[in-house]
Amino acid sequence: MHPLHLPAYDLLSIFLRDQSSLSELHYWTVSRFEEVPDLVCVFFFFFFLCSSMTDSSGLHFVSPYAFAAMQKVDVVRLAALSDPELRLLLPCLVRMALCAPADQSNAWAQDKKLILRLLSGVEAVNSIVALLSVDFHALEQDARKEQQLRHKAGGSNSESILVSQLQHGLTLEFEHSDPLRRLRLALSELLAIMNKVADSSGEFFLKSSELFESPVYLEEVADVLCILQAELPSLLPIVDVAEALLHVRNGDWFLCLLVANVPDSFNEVCRGLIKNGERQDEESVGGRRRTEALRQLCQMNPSQALNIRAMVVQECHLPGLGVALTLDYKPDSADEAVSPLVSYVSGLLLGTNGKVRTWFGMFIRNGQQRKRESSSVLWQMRRQLLLELVAILPRSRGTHVPSGSDPESCPGYSGLREEHVVKASALLRLYCALMGIAGLRPTDEEAEQLLQLMTSRPPATPAGVRFVSLSFCKLLAFPTLVSTPEQEQLMVIWLTWMIKEEEYFESAAGVSASFGEMLLLVAMYFHSNQLGAIIELVCSTLGMKIAIKPSSLNKMKTIFTHEIFTEQVVTAHAVRVAVTNSLSANIAGFLPIHCIYQLLKSRAFTKHKVSIKDWIFRQLCETTTPLHTQLLPLIDVYINSILTPASKANPEATNQPITEQEILNVFQGHAGVGGANSRCQYSITTQLLILYYILSYEEALLGNTKTLALMQKKPKSYSAALMDQIPIKHLIRQAQGLQQELGGLHSALLRLLATNYPHLCMVEGWICEEEVTGTLPLLRRMLLPSCSCRYTQLQRAFLQEPAYKSLMRMLEPLTLLSAADLIPYAEALTANMGLLLQPGVARRLLQTVSKLWMVLNTVMPRRLWVMTVNALQPSAKLLRQHCYTQNDLLVDPLIVLRCDPRVFRCPPLMDITLHMLNGYLLASKAYLNAHLKETAEFDRQTQTISNLGLTGQPDTPEVTREELKNALLAAQDSAAVQILLEVCLPSSQEEQAGVVQGPLGLQQAEGGCLICCLLHQMFIADPNIAKLVHFQGYPQALLPLTVAGIPSMHICLDFIPELLAQPQQEKQIFAIQLLSHLCTQYALPKSLSVARLAISVMGTLLTVLTRPRRFVFFMPTLPCLVPFCRAFPPLYDDVVSLLVQVGQVCAADVATKSRDIDPFIGRLKESLGSDMGLSKMSLPKRSAEELGAADPDVQLCYCIEAAFMDIVETCIQGF
Repeated sequence: MHPLHLPAYDLLSIFLRDQSSLSELHYWTVSRFEEVPDLVCVFFFFFFLCSSMTDSSGLHFVSPYAFAAMQKVDVVRLAALSDPELRLLLPCLVRMALCAPADQSNAWAQDKKLILRLLSGVEAVNSIVALLSVDFHALEQDARKEQQLRHKAGGSNSESILVSQLQHGLTLEFEHSDPLRRLRLALSELLAIMNKVADSSGEFFLKSSELFESPVYLEEVADVLCILQAELPSLLPIVDVAEALLHVRNGDWFLCLLVANVPDSFNEVCRGLIKNGERQDEESVGGRRRTEALRQLCQMNPSQALNIRAMVVQECHLPGLGVALTLDYKPDSADEAVSPLVSYVSGLLLGTNGKVRTWFGMFIRNGQQRKRESSSVLWQMRRQLLLELVAILPRSRGTHVPSGSDPESCPGYSGLREEHVVKASALLRLYCALMGIAGLRPTDEEAEQLLQLMTSRPPATPAGVRFVSLSFCKLLAFPTLVSTPEQEQLMVIWLTWMIKEEEYFESAAGVSASFGEMLLLVAMYFHSNQLGAIIELVCSTLGMKIAIKPSSLNKMKTIFTHEIFTEQVVTAHAVRVAVTNSLSANIAGFLPIHCIYQLLKSRAFTKHKVSIKDWIFRQLCETTTPLHTQLLPLIDVYINSILTPASKANPEATNQPITEQEILNVFQGHAGVGGANSRCQYSITTQLLILYYILSYEEALLGNTKTLALMQKKPKSYSAALMDQIPIKHLIRQAQGLQQELGGLHSALLRLLATNYPHLCMVEGWICEEEVTGTLPLLRRMLLPSCSCRYTQLQRAFLQEPAYKSLMRMLEPLTLLSAADLIPYAEALTANMGLLLQPGVARRLLQTVSKLWMVLNTVMPRRLWVMTVNALQPSAKLLRQHCYTQNDLLVDPLIVLRCDPRVFRCPPLMDITLHMLNGYLLASKAYLNAHLKETAEFDRQTQTISNLGLTGQPDTPEVTREELKNALLAAQDSAAVQILLEVCLPSSQEEQAGVVQGPLGLQQAEGGCLICCLLHQMFIADPNIAKLVHFQGYPQALLPLTVAGIPSMHICLDFIPELLAQPQQEKQIFAIQLLSHLCTQYALPKSLSVARLAISVMGTLLTVLTRPRRFVFFMPTLPCLVPFCRAFPPLYDDVVSLLVQVGQVCAADVATKSRDIDPFIGRLKESLGSDMGLSKMSLPKRSAEELGAADPDVQLCYCIEAAFMDIVETCIQGF
């Protein structure tokens, strides 16, 4: 029979069993509404069924209050629930009342009584108790068998062990079944869905199940479902059950009831659903259902909503859920600054996790491809953001501005409220991220409201300055927001307002980094066409990386360069901008220094003849630590603009350098500059920057001499008098302790110092400084009493008594002072050094003075050296009051050695003198190099101009100047070495007094050691000095001292063959004598080969030398053969052969004379025949008069005889 021919109530039963008749029932009911009275009930019941079948929105969900009561087992709160709310929680409460508890306390016993009393009046409890009375073990066994059967059958529903032979529909069977069969029906249906989910391979499906869709039995089915999961947890894991419920209608309602009855499983269920979820939930029906189910769960337990949102971000699944939870979130205390939605989306797009950023950006892009739907989470989010944006706008206003009207008087312009500024800035950054990172395309309404917000005028606060900067950068990043001429005019008016109010904002807000500097910087970038720099500036200000096409900035470039900021306006405005007070790296943002740097780099100041020197000097004076990174590049580009003109056509278009008086004012009162009592008003950062400027300026001036000479321009160098007033070493020492705060300034200063002032970078100075600033001196200063000595007292102590006992008592406490504290005593110490040269001065006093001098040398070396050189002059020069200057000592470093001769016999003061000598030799080299570079190009240019039109007058080659300079330096070094070597020899007075031994002899030996140390350093630094000195020669008596005392003397082995080849006989003699000592000191294979060469040369010279020259050559060289044999026994044969040849030549000459000599062989026989052995062999000593009166050949024979005997004795001692 057709369904339409049945009575109304029968139709209703058919509808409950078969939903395919739904449309027919609807048509039949409407068409025959007036004919059948019973259709009234059917009609209303029909609409109730339709709403229940299609959506779970009409169902009653568990409230947050009820869930919290269940979670905490708060019986009092449970008793306050209404009957419908309590009905949803009955499965758990009944099990709680019937099962044996683990908690045996009295408190739980009382609570359990209350629960039983609460359940006693509920009728549905009986059915739940009946469900709990079945044999769940047998039920589980049957269920597992059915699972195995389904697995074998490939998921077919043909056979079922749990349910068999259904006579009616599943709903009617459920209604008429006993509790056990109800459990079997629900379990069979649930297992079928779970199996289908497992086999679906991630593809979503919606299972039509009459049991889960009938509104009449939803509560009973929910009871059965909760009991099954609670009693069969291994068969029905709650996460799998939750996943299966997503595939049936009303699944979110069942899921909430299931979790509410097992509240401890909330996080587990949510995490499982999120892990199994889609990466983009709004792309599919399954994703939207999963999102809705999780959203309902979080509405039931709102305290865990943020944790669930964190799981979403962690797994990068269900982005719509995260947004939906944020939209649903209602914080306890409303934050007026930034809304939760703005914070959440900004965190995703602007965070450091690139994976999360890409995931959420894909959600935005995919959501825009679908049509606008009110149910879409993305459009809900956009609507909420737009509502928040409109809510903080000053007031509703249009973007049209009447032409010719004052923008300040326009009714549409009102200020942004102060409490809304921070939120407005956050919204701007969020929309920038949405548009630039996630690719959001704003609607016309969104673009209109955004432009209104960006052109708002905030109050003059730091937050207001930040808001204006963000708005300006957003205009640059997204110029498409300005699409109409009215909007463009509005933007120009707003930019004009920015320029006008910039100074007021900076002063009123109390910030150093204002938006005015950013406007200037952007204008400069537009003028120089540096669009890439503008993009970097925008991204840096917004705090995000946005892809901006340079071509999109063309409209803004035209507006800036033609309407707002011409280049002349930029330069004139920039120089009037106030400097940043206390500029340091802690001040973020874009500052005036950035603008000035770009203008200097583009040479805008020189092009428009705007002086920038005063601004730069004021900014350098307003700096502090940590050092701002833009300061050093600013100084470098400023120096370049001073020396190099902007164009060759206008060589005078350069900036002015800082004057010497301004530089001197910076150092007034520092390290003795300007008097001892004056105090420096500038920070150490300023002084170090000025020092960097001076050194860099001088280096750049020398490096550009060729270019400057071609342009006939010679910038003025800073005077030596100014450099003498700057405490360079003291500043470098302070910079060393501030390396972390100064960035790269310390290393840059060291590089410049090593180039221009090498005498301030000597290794001995650094080592001494480490000793002064080490841990032990610091402990001594902390533990010992401080010094109370005054300058006048120290001066009187030097003049009081020869023993200087009171002076010693004053000097000892001075050793505890730091180097800076010793500066006031420097003049007294150095001026009276000459008094310490008197006899009888204690060695301890001399060493104390030397120690104090070395400490002062770490802070004021150049000034200290000049004072010391003048103090140690000979008494005759002191009487004439002749004082040397720093320039005198640079030109002639040997002035240092023209001191009182007694200094060379006072080792502590001699150590000071040698230190100064080494320093001035290095300084002289740097001075001459700088002088050569400074004058070479200009002299050559002048010579070229003077020779124009003249023939036969070639230019002097440049190599000649360089050779002359090198020759002068070599002469200075060799002269210093020769003077120092002569100092090692005893003077005529010392020889007459016979003081080779004793205290004076020891002092001479100690002085020789100090000289050898200095010579060793000089030879290592430049081996050519050693070669030059030994080619010049020095007394043979000094050879034992130099060879033994100078470790680098072995390098002489390299040039001794060349020295032997010299035509001068004295050089040949000196080479052999030097070689004899070197062979003894360095018995190396190289020494052996050079010794063989020397013996060969001696043999050759024997054949070519005349009789007088033979005597002169062999008398000093024959004794040198003995050290050769002593060092290298293989040379015995060669040496004996040479001696025999020389003896034969001499014997032949003697034989031609009437006088005979005592033959060596005869006396040798006499010695052998005597009682003495060869080991006791001795020769009669010839007196000097006897040898001097003898014939030269006879003397040579005696010398040969002595050499033979020494060789024989050496051989015997070797055995």
